Amino acid sequence: MSAATMVSLEEYLETVYEPDCDFVDGQLEERALGEWKHGELQMLIGAYLIGRYRGQGVSVISELRVRVTPSRVRIPDLAIYLEDPQQRVPTVPPYIAIEILSPDDRMSRIEKRIADFLNMGAKHVWLIDPETRQAYTATAEEGLREVKSGVLRTADPVIELPLSEAFGVS
Repeated sequence: MSAATMVSLEEYLETVYEPDCDFVDGQLEERALGEWKHGELQMLIGAYLIGRYRGQGVSVISELRVRVTPSRVRIPDLAIYLEDPQQRVPTVPPYIAIEILSPDDRMSRIEKRIADFLNMGAKHVWLIDPETRQAYTATAEEGLREVKSGVLRTADPVIELPLSEAFGVS
């Protein structure tokens, strides 16, 4: 698939792409494909968050198409919702969008993805690099900043992800 492939939103939403791709202003935008570390990290984070928070009504969804604007659909690696948005392709922002870096990701593309989630109303975007084992959090108020405490954390409600759990280190 070429980055210049033009389709309508309706066609995009009715089509299954392998691998799935973002829809940005009429164009299909390839996502960097995850490799072993990316996939393992995505599963470890999802399993931890489901095990810890599912009983509290928190939903953890993997690779969900989220309509961030009328002309853009992004697919976070994980989306955390505090309640079911009742939509197949939510226009309701996730509480947390989680992006895991792949070796081919460029920061300029990641910053656009983060901005799309924050602009739609996501309270938090977590960015995790499996290669360097660094984590970042982004909010509309504070922008993107590295997490030095070893724990990704939100407030109201509190959702925590110890990086030792994310990276499978005890």
